[in-house]
Amino acid sequence: MDLTKTVLGIELGSTRIKAVLIDESFVPVASGDFEWENQLVDGVWTYSMDAVHTGIQTCFANLKADVRARYGVELDSVGAIGVSAMMHGYLPFDADGKQLAEFRTWRNTITGEAAAKLTELFGFNIPQRWSIAHLYQAMLNGEEHVKDIAYLTTLAGYIHWRLTGKKLMGVGEASGMFPIDSSTCDYDEGMLQKFKALTGLDLRTILPKVLPAGAKAGMLTEAGARFLDPSGTLRPRIPVAPCEGDAGTGMTATNSVRVRTGNVSAGTSDFAMIVTDHPLGVHREIDMVTTPDGAPVAMVHCNNCTSDINAWVNLFSEFAELIGVHVGRGELFTKLFRKALEGEPDCGGLMSFNYFSGEGVTDLDEGRPIFARMQNADFTLANFMRTHLLSALATLKIGMDILTETEQVRIEKLYGHGGFFKTPEVGQRMLSAAVSTPVSVMETAGEGGPYGMALLGAYMLWKEEGESLPDYLDNKVFAGAKSVTLMAESADVEGFAAFLARYRKALPMERTATEVL
Repeated sequence: MDLTKTVLGIELGSTRIKAVLIDESFVPVASGDFEWENQLVDGVWTYSMDAVHTGIQTCFANLKADVRARYGVELDSVGAIGVSAMMHGYLPFDADGKQLAEFRTWRNTITGEAAAKLTELFGFNIPQRWSIAHLYQAMLNGEEHVKDIAYLTTLAGYIHWRLTGKKLMGVGEASGMFPIDSSTCDYDEGMLQKFKALTGLDLRTILPKVLPAGAKAGMLTEAGARFLDPSGTLRPRIPVAPCEGDAGTGMTATNSVRVRTGNVSAGTSDFAMIVTDHPLGVHREIDMVTTPDGAPVAMVHCNNCTSDINAWVNLFSEFAELIGVHVGRGELFTKLFRKALEGEPDCGGLMSFNYFSGEGVTDLDEGRPIFARMQNADFTLANFMRTHLLSALATLKIGMDILTETEQVRIEKLYGHGGFFKTPEVGQRMLSAAVSTPVSVMETAGEGGPYGMALLGAYMLWKEEGESLPDYLDNKVFAGAKSVTLMAESADVEGFAAFLARYRKALPMERTATEVL
């Protein structure tokens, strides 16, 4: 193995830190990971910096062990490194590099006042999880540390800083801190000036510098090498790509960075990312971010997707054990998902809400999972499972309708990835029925975010002069990629529309449940 012809991508996700090493054919050749969980500390969802440091170092050590076991060589260098992480959040530091407040993650909903005021000020939707909302809320709260902030960054930006000493990030990650002007691939100057007039703070003095995909974002320093690999094996002077957020790496891993393409990530939560070709109006349900090369992206983010499905599968698994039948979870998921294909297109009068937590798109601060049915409904297992699969996509569809109907956004290609699509055909066909668009699932998307980050590192390292990121992915990375594309039948499309009409009408039931249960 020629280690100089490999690229390392690392992503700090919400439940797992994962590293993927790819070769010059863009094939994953080794991996390592570390599982972790966020903590609720004094009402704030956070990860401690000790956990961040331990996690990324353990993840890298596990990658080294995998390389050693597979190839009999010591991982002491690579051609390039790239780091990504959960977008948004709040990590402030003083001039000496001291952390001033616990890391506040995207999961927090404690910035409502700030988000609303900034949305009105900018004429641009500022979601609660964005870094600027956290900063302004801290100002409104009169938090003592604000006056000492010399650098504000995200988790990916922090790791990049530790590896290279550089205070910068990729434009896609930066678009979750503060609005981006895609024509300049930089923070929106007009909005910066409005914030300065409001608060007196020049954000350029504390925000990371912004770089597009493909730019050189520093070299691994001696201290950075020891941070990532305390054993001392990893050598410095490795080029490092601009760090990115998990949204950008997901777009890259599914080849969804070209205008009028999009991807849907569906697992514990689900979100759609659609690369737009024209400016959009302001909608509370739609976040505007960018691709790693700065193109505007409309994002519909839903907090709930498969958690309720998982709970029901657990119940069926418990019943199977009760009657003396052992079925593996993977097999049980596959059987139940495939059974849903036999259900009536509109689910035969059954209804469910999959809200384990609140949901911004439907304006609910809390959630209660609900299953309900009409007395004369056709209560079969097929209809039951189909109901839960459609329910998992219903809120996403409500948000996407704003894009396709109100804003006339065209979607020419839509890619699906995540656990919802693991059973062949089923989730793919349900999503196609929801959005009335062909849906593709690619084999190469299996490694997810860290794979996408590795591809961005490869683009920085191996692109030709003037070669755009969309062209590089189309012509070099995914030219021979295998994928399966499905278009739902018209009866499925019509059935989902009928289900969604009942779903919208029944939403007051969900709101009442949060008040009485």
